[in-house]
This record gives sequence, C-alpha cells and structure tokens, in this order.
Amino acid sequence: MMTRGIYIIANDKVIDHAIALLNSIRLYDQQTPVLMIPYDDNYQQIAELLKTHYNVELYGDLEFIERLSTKLHETFGGQFFARPNQFRKQACWFGEFDEFLYIDTDIVVFEKIADNLNYLQDYDFINCDYQHAGGIRNVFSQQVLTEKVFSETEVKDIFNGGFWGSKKNLISEQDLYEVFTECAKHPEYFDFSEKTSDQPIINYMLLKRIPKRFNIVRRPEKAPGNWAGTPYFQKQDNTLIDPKVNQKLQYLHWAGIRIQPGCPYWDIWEYYRNLNPNLPPANFPQPNYWQRNITQIKGFLRSLNI
Repeated sequence: MMTRGIYIIANDKVIDHAIALLNSIRLYDQQTPVLMIPYDDNYQQIAELLKTHYNVELYGDLEFIERLSTKLHETFGGQFFARPNQFRKQACWFGEFDEFLYIDTDIVVFEKIADNLNYLQDYDFINCDYQHAGGIRNVFSQQVLTEKVFSETEVKDIFNGGFWGSKKNLISEQDLYEVFTECAKHPEYFDFSEKTSDQPIINYMLLKRIPKRFNIVRRPEKAPGNWAGTPYFQKQDNTLIDPKVNQKLQYLHWAGIRIQPGCPYWDIWEYYRNLNPNLPPANFPQPNYWQRNITQIKGFLRSLNI
C-alpha cells in the first residue's frame, strides 16, 4: 500500500516555528503522518514536544543523515554554504513515505496541504511558488545560460526549496553525491549572494535529473502567491486572499524574513502559533528598528545594486 506523508527539518531553536506549522497542518488534516529530520544534534526537546502534541515521529535512519552530512563536508568543505545542514532535507528521498511533501518550518498552511500530492499521479516532482518570476537570482548565475548548462526554458522551472514534493527513491544516494561533485567543480554557476545554501544545488539536481516536474502555480485555474514579502494579500478570517486571482493562499512562507512582532503578516503567524491551548503562547522580544525594517532595507539596497 502506498504511503504519503510530510517531512520537516528542525531543531530546538525553531520550536515556535514548528508549532505554528504543525498547528496549521493539523487544523486541516489530522491524519497525514509527519516525520522530523533533525537539523543538528540539538533536537531532543522539539522531537518530544512534536510527538506529544502532533504525533510527529523522528526520521528513522539517523545514520544516513550523518553519512550525508559527512559526504557534503568532504565534497564542499566548510566555506561553500551559509547553512550546510539544510542539505539534510535530502533525506526525504530515502524515508518511509512513497510520496512526500517537504515543508520548511517558516511556513503556515491554509488547506489540507497533503492533497497536493495528487499531482504526482502525472508528475515526479511538484513545487508551488513564483521563484521563477524573479529570474534566476538566488539560484543560478548568468553563466549557466551563457555556457548553455541550461536553456532559457529550463530555468523557468527553478523553485524555492522550502516547499516541494516527490517520490521515494526517485533520486538515489549516488545521484546526490554525483550532483554534489559536479556542483563543487563549478561554483561559478550558482548565486549564493544572499546565503540561500541548498537551494541552488537542489535546483541544479532537479533540472538535470527529473524531467517530469510541475509547478502548481501554472495550473489552468491560476494560483495565488505565497511569499510573506508580498504586500497586497487580504486577510479573511485567519487565512489570506490573493486579490490578483481571487483565491485563498495555499500556504504562506516567510522566506528570508525574520518572524517576529512587526514582520509582514505577524498576526497570521501568531494566530497559528498560539492555536494549541495545551502549549504556552510564544514569547518574542520587541524588535529594534533594524529588525522591523530589514526587508524594506534589503529591497532598497537591491534597487541600488548594492
């Protein structure tokens, strides 16, 4: 019998984020199993909390995760990525689910999110974002086009690594190591300027090795946005509407945005974080000026090409 499930990657530092995500998942879906991949060795507290309140189990093969981390370090050294442990999410290919979603903890969902796995009847890989709309920044450099590593059409399939789905064993352990080795030989192909860590390498692997892929935002009925840096979403109860397509968001992702009081859609995140009456509410210090305005400051500097 085919199994479906959701993977997350987390440690004790992101307990509040994981609670918000799991509250949102379980609000719409009590049944789909969720497995946690430890981000590092500091995961005992969060693992116990998520198991107790949300029936989240720990990824079974911790030895594989350690092997993957060791191989990455041997391949790239310690200077290549801002957060090399992000690559541990690649354990998804080898876990217990035949079909799976991977979801970052800086996300809350507004639907039974596992139903998106139905697209895997026709495709081998799914994502759901507008990363491609901004060009290849934060994934590739222009060199991949000038050297014809990928075509203009292919790079339109780039995606944000915080939300995606696929099938068990579609990528082998050897595939991973071969891709890591290829990429380590060509750091000039990638854009790590904003410390995106695993995202460029995983996009490279997707485009090279998985031809049957689908971005859900390209569905015929169109699809809403999902990035918390988008200013025009409209609140409806405790969800958001994208007025450009008049649809409820499937999920909201605070990619590149510090989740704290004053951040975009803080009230939405806070609602989901505090949804479980059996857990104490989140306690966040008030942000200083720079923390409150970091997204706008980054956008201004980017406009100046700084």
